[in-house]
Amino acid sequence: MTVRGRVAARLGDNVDTDVIYPGRFLSITDREKTAEHLFELAHPEILGRIQPGDFLVAGKNFGCGSSREQATAAVKYAGVGAIIAVSFARIFYRNSLNLGLPLLVSKDASARVHPGDELEIDVTAGVIYDQTTGESFAAAPLDPRAVELLQAGGLVPYLRKKYAA
Repeated sequence: MTVRGRVAARLGDNVDTDVIYPGRFLSITDREKTAEHLFELAHPEILGRIQPGDFLVAGKNFGCGSSREQATAAVKYAGVGAIIAVSFARIFYRNSLNLGLPLLVSKDASARVHPGDELEIDVTAGVIYDQTTGESFAAAPLDPRAVELLQAGGLVPYLRKKYAA
């Protein structure tokens, strides 16, 4: 499975779910509307930069904090195609797979790619190719079951397809 896109923004370490999706908007139940408030309080400029399929890049512990699925939904429905980080909070990682949002763990790519770089990511092999600079970076390859979830569009579509047969 390969995804292609542009780096829209680069964030630091410990980006928590309150930064990603502020708690004051938790009453919004429409997942697609959560995107309107992505990074609204801490980094309001990011939402305007994201084009469909773009990537976010971050440091350590992206998605720490609460287990709110709205943080992942806001990222996905804003059009982000994948997130690359040094590490992810465990519950954010799982929520992302469940919603069909690819996450790549790569210390080198997180440190060396920049906003505007065009990337091609092979999530199965764990390779990030920066088409802008010509560099390649290793990432932790995703488990084949995780790739199945992503290809299906997330856990719910995966289960619908599996049990429809």
